Amino acid sequence: MKGGAINRINWRIVLGIILILLSGALYIIHYVIFKDSHHIFIYLLGDIAFVPIEVLLVTLVIDQLLKGREQRSLLNKLNMVIGVFFTEVGTPLLRHFSAFDTDLGRLKEKLKLDYNWSTKHFTEVKRYLKHMEHEVDSTHGSLGLLKGFLLEKRTFLLMLLENPNLLEHESFTELLWAVTHVSEELMNREDVYNLPVADYKHLSGDIKRAYVLLITEWLSYLHHLRQRYPYLYSLAVRTNPFNPDIPVTFI
Repeated sequence: MKGGAINRINWRIVLGIILILLSGALYIIHYVIFKDSHHIFIYLLGDIAFVPIEVLLVTLVIDQLLKGREQRSLLNKLNMVIGVFFTEVGTPLLRHFSAFDTDLGRLKEKLKLDYNWSTKHFTEVKRYLKHMEHEVDSTHGSLGLLKGFLLEKRTFLLMLLENPNLLEHESFTELLWAVTHVSEELMNREDVYNLPVADYKHLSGDIKRAYVLLITEWLSYLHHLRQRYPYLYSLAVRTNPFNPDIPVTFI
């Protein structure tokens, strides 16, 4: 490994020396032919003077523009993957997790989406949820149904975790790990209906962690749809797991 790195460095050094010698040789040929050192130094200094400006343009302007374009392209691809996640797992999982929420009514009031939600509205709701105390009790819902659902989606979740691009999205990766942890905790308990009190308390904490992260990512994804894909946002509003009374079909 070290030998390969040294060879790469040596290759660059040799190339640099060759280019400098070639430049020097061309200047000497120019002087031999035209006998005009004044002209050579004028252009030499002019070229050197432009180097800092060239570095500025390349590294700070062009490079940043290219990085910005690459980041936007990557973000769009990530949002496509996140969209598939919510279609396959996220939205149904919100329904499963909300069954363990002992104060669900208060949350439903805040998450009654409509077509007129603005960026400010999304920001305010996410800020409110960040400081909201979610009361989650693992005995309040059906751990068996949750376990069955996560077992069914286990391969899909593992496939997402293997996607290297998702490492760029830290909060979503944290959500996947939290959901996977809940899945593993349930898979390692054969009978989830007859557990010690300590186990139920532990599972309540695991579900709460994943539940809060899932709601936050869900809102971020819906905000993205609201801005970029209004027709998909319309469907998300009509399939809101926290507002089951709204009809999916248009009336």
